[in-house]
Amino acid sequence: MNLIKPDKLKQGDKVAVVSLSWGGAGDEVINERYELAKKRLEEDFGLEVVAMPHALKGSEFVEKHPELRAKDWMDAFEDKSIKGIFSAIGGSDTIRLLPYINYEVIGKNPKIFMGYSDTTVNHFMMMKAGVQSYYGPSILMEFAENVAMHDFTFNHTHFALFETGEKEIVHAKAWTSEYLPWHIRENNQKSRTMITDDKGYEVLQGHGKVTGVLIGGCIEVMDWLRGTEIWPEQSAFENSILFLETSEEEPSPESLLYQMRALRAVGVLDVISGLYFAKPYNETHYEAYKKIILKVIQEEMGRNDLPIVYNGNFGHAAPMHPIPYGNQMTMDLDQRMITIEY
Repeated sequence: MNLIKPDKLKQGDKVAVVSLSWGGAGDEVINERYELAKKRLEEDFGLEVVAMPHALKGSEFVEKHPELRAKDWMDAFEDKSIKGIFSAIGGSDTIRLLPYINYEVIGKNPKIFMGYSDTTVNHFMMMKAGVQSYYGPSILMEFAENVAMHDFTFNHTHFALFETGEKEIVHAKAWTSEYLPWHIRENNQKSRTMITDDKGYEVLQGHGKVTGVLIGGCIEVMDWLRGTEIWPEQSAFENSILFLETSEEEPSPESLLYQMRALRAVGVLDVISGLYFAKPYNETHYEAYKKIILKVIQEEMGRNDLPIVYNGNFGHAAPMHPIPYGNQMTMDLDQRMITIEY
């Protein structure tokens, strides 16, 4: 997979915020989280932040106008003064943007784009256009983290946006999935409760080192994309490290089984060189997911050779590190170490 790599950001660069799925960034009360994230991007990252025209129109308006969501995204690419684009948050219907995407616009105007969850759809659009993007923090979640961004998230995101080179991803010492309802203003002043993580990276199978090009996303969203115009050619998965995470919907083990089998059915799991799986939200189904992964890979496929690392910090459980599509990742299974090329 050969993707155009956008220029890294510099201090003072203008970046745009887009609402490509749920439009809550413009809703009263929740808009406070947008303003907090904007302030952090300006003060802590040194960036100038602008919202695209429809990004803050509110959830009801945004839901009704996928064509305007797509227009905001396309216009942000075409605007030469904008050097990066951030997704406000995920949602459930980014796929409705498909009829309105101009891949030539993306391909001719490569720039940093970041988001996760339902934004997996946009990342697959970027791949179709031949441009690298980053599976990483969104405006309303990580950049608007209660009280302060997690150091882990801030440090890895800052490196991904501004620097180049290999970076070791040391597993986070603590995590949280605590939900403090956003409509209660006082909650923004409360830190979420952190839970110590003594497990670190879990090696489900494999030894030695494996290096591959990164491709993947939220497995539930990927399940919607098979057969669409943005599903990558099989060659994009060859010799890759497939990264997968599950959402805050906490899909059942049975659902994960069906989704994994679907990836096998289309040949993805036959050609990858490694699998990197994220910590489940709330650690719900933590042990059951491991059994499902091994059931498909070991029992049903007989791929005892496939290196699998579990409990990564890149999904819906906080904190998280960004993942650059198309860049190389090395998993050292014996040392339980991970490095990513940024």
